[in-house]
Amino acid sequence: MMEQYQAIKDQYPDAFLFYRLGDFYEMFNEDAVKGSQLLELTLTTRSHSAKNPIPMCGVPHKAAQSYIDILVDKGYKVAICEQMEDPKLAKGMVKREVIRLVTPGTQTDSSASEAKENNYLTALTFNDNQYGFAYTDLSTGELKTSLLADFDAVLNEVTSLQTKEIVVDDSVPEPLLAQANALGILVSTQVETIEASEVNYLTQDLDADLSKRVVTLLLSYVTTTQKRSLAHLQRAVVYEPAYFLKMDRSSQRNLELTTNIRTGKKSGTLLWLLDETKTAMGGRLLKQWLDRPLLNKAAILTRQNQVSELLDHYFERNNLQDDLVEVYDLERLAGRVAFGSVNGRDLIQLMTSLRQIPKIQHTLSELDPETFKSLLNQMDPCLDVADAIEEAIVSDPPISVTDGGLIRDGYQPQLDQYRDAMKNGKQWLANLEAQEREITGINNLKIGFNHVFGYYIEVTKVNLDKIPKDRYERKQTLTNAERFSTPELKEKEALILEAQEKSTALEYELFTQLRELVKTAIQRLQKLAQAVATLDVIQSFAVVSEDFHYVRPDFTDDHDLEIVEGRHPVVEKVMGRQQYVPNDVTMPNDTTILLITGPNMSGKSTYMRQLALTVIMAQVGCFVPAKSAKMPIFDQIFTRIGAADDLISGQSTFMVEMQEANNALSHATENSLILFDEIGRGTATYDGMSLAQAIIEFVHDHIHAKTLFSTHYHELTALEENLAELQNVHVGAVEKDGDLVFLHQIQAGPADKSYGIHVAKLAGMPDKLLNRADVILKQLENSDDQQKIAAEPNQREALPVDQVETAEVKGEPEAAEQGSSMPQSDEQLSLFNDAEVVNPKAQRIIEDLKTLNLMALTPMDVMNQVYKWQQKMGR
Repeated sequence: MMEQYQAIKDQYPDAFLFYRLGDFYEMFNEDAVKGSQLLELTLTTRSHSAKNPIPMCGVPHKAAQSYIDILVDKGYKVAICEQMEDPKLAKGMVKREVIRLVTPGTQTDSSASEAKENNYLTALTFNDNQYGFAYTDLSTGELKTSLLADFDAVLNEVTSLQTKEIVVDDSVPEPLLAQANALGILVSTQVETIEASEVNYLTQDLDADLSKRVVTLLLSYVTTTQKRSLAHLQRAVVYEPAYFLKMDRSSQRNLELTTNIRTGKKSGTLLWLLDETKTAMGGRLLKQWLDRPLLNKAAILTRQNQVSELLDHYFERNNLQDDLVEVYDLERLAGRVAFGSVNGRDLIQLMTSLRQIPKIQHTLSELDPETFKSLLNQMDPCLDVADAIEEAIVSDPPISVTDGGLIRDGYQPQLDQYRDAMKNGKQWLANLEAQEREITGINNLKIGFNHVFGYYIEVTKVNLDKIPKDRYERKQTLTNAERFSTPELKEKEALILEAQEKSTALEYELFTQLRELVKTAIQRLQKLAQAVATLDVIQSFAVVSEDFHYVRPDFTDDHDLEIVEGRHPVVEKVMGRQQYVPNDVTMPNDTTILLITGPNMSGKSTYMRQLALTVIMAQVGCFVPAKSAKMPIFDQIFTRIGAADDLISGQSTFMVEMQEANNALSHATENSLILFDEIGRGTATYDGMSLAQAIIEFVHDHIHAKTLFSTHYHELTALEENLAELQNVHVGAVEKDGDLVFLHQIQAGPADKSYGIHVAKLAGMPDKLLNRADVILKQLENSDDQQKIAAEPNQREALPVDQVETAEVKGEPEAAEQGSSMPQSDEQLSLFNDAEVVNPKAQRIIEDLKTLNLMALTPMDVMNQVYKWQQKMGR
């Protein structure tokens, strides 16, 4: 047995081998040691008396799926090795084979909580500086492929799909494989590929050789690992990322479209907000739409028209929702039919789902016929399939398909005869039991059955003297009873068991015939599933739009962007509409940049994200959170929001910031949307300010994309005077009784200051620290260097490039020297010792006094001037 085990294990060295022994799957050697740790199993040994006993652990075969799921979720592969013949009939070793290799990308059994999630397996090849990319979800049959230009495009697709496994050949560059591993994605190598003719049906629509090659690679891996029918796989569909609104992986992450940055969960995301779908298919499709918003205006308008129609017909929408609730996961049910893993309950779910389709068709026919014409044309109710299932399968079938009880009475005459024989046999047994009780006088005598001894008559030991010894033959002795048989019972037992065995075998045969019939309708079922999923997402948009008072956006052919009283949809749902402060976003055709200033925590980042989410919602066909909205169709969204190190690549926050900014500047067009939050803050002040200004000017002069740029560099607000397409706005805040009050309202013009110390106060910083910070701030604001930098606002360069080095030499190094003399009290204003260095502010006041023309001033003017000097001196 161990030789057989090892021979099979050698074929799957990178997988846990679940080796079937009776009612258990066993693991041996290293698999057992590691498996016992990961699955928290008791580690035992085989051959205890041997010098080197074999480590061993196992799991019951009926509970194996949960253990398989644990290993696969941790990124491992599991090879399922089954007994291929009946041990009772086998001569010598029972033949065993691996019937399936379960991997992170090929797992098809999902829990209820994961029903709305796809599990994508991807494949990758490389040739002539181009990547062939393909992916499939084995549970639904979806199969798509594309040609990608570069490394970043591949990573964007991989992260967008949230794939857990990539299949590659030897053409893929090593750096990409290393990056995939760093992201926690399993990389599997497929060396041998199947003949192209074997997958011709699935690849016949592909023109590019590289596309055919990568799809063939993917299907080769699937065929090798699954070892079962894949009849539900759909023809490979070519998709082009450029046909959809493009968002790189950092933008998708920053905008929290499907995953919450803090928790890694769905809650608190745009998907969470919009998901009012009633079916698992609709939930998966909604996520796909959010990953790939549309660029085609006609397609967007089609979805908008459908949402609008459902909004206008409340009762019809409610009817659709009630019907959709009764529709199960048609895509995955079709997959189980193809795999041969479907059971009776699955078929009843399929039949129940199909019975809802005529109701849905009727409701849609009562709406505008043109609006839902395309969906109605795709809705084949497959009534022949539903009728066949209803005629054959009982309404409440058992889970097992091999133990009988599946097929309705009257469906097949021979089966009815077997059942009649079993029924009559059971009645005969009941009569025999009553007869024997009367003959023997043993009132508790009973007739029972088990699989080892068959039917028996059981008599308690206190009544053994009453049995007729000439007819009763002992079969089994128990602690308190004896079991017997009689010639009559033996004869009837053979008839009953034969009928039961034949009945069970016939039922399974009839079930497999029905399964094959349903299998011929898989493509029809998949087409129907796509139509139902689309309708489900549209009704979800209608529900959310009505609940939160969203409006239909208009699309312009120029670059006018005007959102009146826009809201952040997710924040609004969490806070409530009454508490959320709406804001306008007004960017006419001749305004490309909004330079946003204002305090921390005032809502700058929320305002920026709000615009991006509104654009995405509009381009997936949903209504948007605003009083009114007019916008162009954007081709790309780039974000640089928040601070994050890339520890895997060993890159600092500032390096990540520069890389993300460079990605936007390299790929954005005039039809793109750019969101830059606090660019330059990760480095020295003048370095950061210089970079921020240069980026603004580059976007303004060369890209002309709609851009929201938030900053604490107030010096940059001077750019408005010389950059025609830039406009200053700020988030309002007021001081009240020494405290900062955020207005969360976007207002025209620059902010007067950043209120950083006030925000520190809100964070609970010590009062002594805050007082000292306030003193230092006032001194820095009045220093010569700060005055010099702000002295020439009418220059195009808010901070001239040729003065950067001078500013650094005179500013920051000097500040470092100043910091070496620590003041002893809050009232001490100068960082210098007055005996050593003349206070530069006092020196400036002296110079002002020398040039002051007293004869031209009134006494009040003189008093005002002296007061200003006192303020500068902090007195």
